[in-house]
Amino acid sequence: MARILIVDDSPTETFRFKEILNQHGFDVIEATNGADGVTMAQAELPDLVLMDVVMPGVNGFQATRQLSRDDVTKHIPIVIVSTKDQETDRAWGKLQGACDYLTKPIDENLLIQTVKHYLNEK
Repeated sequence: MARILIVDDSPTETFRFKEILNQHGFDVIEATNGADGVTMAQAELPDLVLMDVVMPGVNGFQATRQLSRDDVTKHIPIVIVSTKDQETDRAWGKLQGACDYLTKPIDENLLIQTVKHYLNEK
């Protein structure tokens, strides 16, 4: 069973993601900010990370950059999931190392399709 790390400071969003992912057979671990997300990804080595952008302290772009440039975690696909929907945000997310960029509110089918796509590429 694939393990997905959700990095999001919103308990509501985390609950929704976890509910969707659990229904589709994924194991979920959580972090509530970017710094904890980086630490947890390094310790747990999840199969994929869902990363929010707007978080206190280390934001999602910074955490994505750290994970994508760390030899231990650079193989883990990171999908940014954010309310920020500008083309510049998408481009910046990809430059930081994200493999995809989805916007909230998330469409359940698109989320599962995206997660499965990047897990199958591994």
